[in-house]
Amino acid sequence: MAKILLVEDNELNADMLSRRLRRLGHEVLLSGDGQTGVEMTDAHHPDLVLMDMSLPVMDGWSATRAIKAKPEIAHIPVMALTAHAVVGERQKALDAGCDDYDTKPVEWERLRGKIDTLLAGGKGC
Repeated sequence: MAKILLVEDNELNADMLSRRLRRLGHEVLLSGDGQTGVEMTDAHHPDLVLMDMSLPVMDGWSATRAIKAKPEIAHIPVMALTAHAVVGERQKALDAGCDDYDTKPVEWERLRGKIDTLLAGGKGC
């Protein structure tokens, strides 16, 4: 299966998502802040990054822009995960370079479908 980097500072969300992803057979790497998320993407070249947008050290928008600015990792799909389900947030995430967007609280089947699409090389949003 795939190697997925979950960049999430909320321990409950990180635990729930990582357990579900591992049950599907994925390898899960965890980061609790945006800066470490960028560094881990660069070091481990995951197949997908699930990026919270409200993160310490470096927010998810900045972290995504940093990933997409590096030619050797720019191809790695990044999905924004955010509790900010207000008008304009989806577009803000896409403008930062995210390949897809989903809201929290997570609706697992919807998120799983988006993950499967991105891992298969499809486009989100």
